[in-house]
Amino acid sequence: MSTAPVTVTGSAVDRITELRGEIDACDAEIIELVRRRLAVSREIGALRKATGGTRLNLSREQQVLDRFREALGDDGAALGMLLLRQGRGRL
Repeated sequence: MSTAPVTVTGSAVDRITELRGEIDACDAEIIELVRRRLAVSREIGALRKATGGTRLNLSREQQVLDRFREALGDDGAALGMLLLRQGRGRL
């Protein structure tokens, strides 16, 4: 069962363009925040290593995952895990 494509015209096209601009702006902010987060995470890892600590703190990672899951659901937890992995590398 297929449906014919809907043609968007007029003010809807303008609004879609505007909304896509907002998405692009949000994406730019997210990218910048992720870069900042990674830099902070890598600095923590370097400090932990320099002081003889482990590069992994399971209780802290669980706090991060719980926060993401609570705010965004299971997909949020997956996003949190991706961010953790970016900062510390794969285990």
